[in-house]
Amino acid sequence: MATPALMQNYGNRTLTLVRGEGNYVWDDAGRRYLDALSGIAVCGLGHCHPAVTEAIQDQAATLLHASNLYNLPPQEKLADKLVTLSGMDNVFFSNSGAEANEAAIKLARKLGNERGLAIPKIVVTEGAFHGRTLATLTATGNPKVQQGFAPLPEGFLRVPYNDAAAIEKLAAEHSDIVAILVEPVQGEGGIRIPDADYLPRLRALCDQHDWLLMLDEIQTANGRSGKLFAYQHYADLLPDVVTTAKGLGNGVPIGACLARGKAAELFTAGSHGSTFGGNPLACRAGIAVLETLESEWLIERAAKLGRDLVEQLKSELADCALVKEVRGLGLLVGIELDRPCAELVDMARAKDLLINVTSGNVVRLLPPLTLSDAECSQIATTVAALVRDFAEKAD
Repeated sequence: MATPALMQNYGNRTLTLVRGEGNYVWDDAGRRYLDALSGIAVCGLGHCHPAVTEAIQDQAATLLHASNLYNLPPQEKLADKLVTLSGMDNVFFSNSGAEANEAAIKLARKLGNERGLAIPKIVVTEGAFHGRTLATLTATGNPKVQQGFAPLPEGFLRVPYNDAAAIEKLAAEHSDIVAILVEPVQGEGGIRIPDADYLPRLRALCDQHDWLLMLDEIQTANGRSGKLFAYQHYADLLPDVVTTAKGLGNGVPIGACLARGKAAELFTAGSHGSTFGGNPLACRAGIAVLETLESEWLIERAAKLGRDLVEQLKSELADCALVKEVRGLGLLVGIELDRPCAELVDMARAKDLLINVTSGNVVRLLPPLTLSDAECSQIATTVAALVRDFAEKAD
């Protein structure tokens, strides 16, 4: 099923999905697939989780929209819960991760303008992905996705990922830096996990120079890393701004930009807004997600499953020369090959498994946090066999 009424920006899509339940989806021919991608880290609770479904149905019959001209109890409840769980001070709700990151960028710009800087600078990294609005596209470290959209906004300085020394050098060369925007783990960049001292060094740099440390947790938050937020793997480390989206609504569009300290005071009445951001339906879904993560111990489960998945993949691929590295943090797992491997996506689909390949040569696994032990092992066994088959054909 395909219609010319849709713009072709997603290319030729050959699989039509019509239903989801738990950790599985079904196509229009009735074929079932184990979903090891979760809508790109969105459906952390699996598909059609009863708690989320019930919350959506109840809110749809109560109040869908009233705008941010009014107090909205679900919005206030979700905000209170996020602030308490994150250690931040307040939150701005949007509809997507890109919009959450756009809000973070605006916070940094607002701080720079208040300091009298003509063009405040934000440090970003190579291999990053922050969204597809013009500002977040510019912050993204992928020339391929930027192509065709010039002129891009000014105000970004790019350095290699996992290189705090490069940022220290920038600090000596630029007096107009106001913030660092970075992912705790690069998702689209290939599940790149930085050195253990990387984020603490960035925190120290921001403290030293009075910059904002802004963490893009669009893909890493909501339990996927084995903590609610990935920065919580570091003792006593708090960002000034953190963004989340994807898994927060389990499929209902929602984004959030949380701030603390001076960053929490930058937006004032009329300085930023969103018509649909923080609507009652999305916020009820977000509340249900956070409550379910807690009541079903899914964050702790993600940490265990991730360790099991990485260990099994390493064991089964230990003798595969094409595999450069298997890495992961919670249920953010990547298998880096020494060559492009996009065809593995179709090979996996033929085995009733949904995966994807990012950064050209990294198999990315982002399964639901609700996986059973058997399903986790099935993913590892299937993917390892496919990679070995791919390696044999490459010889």
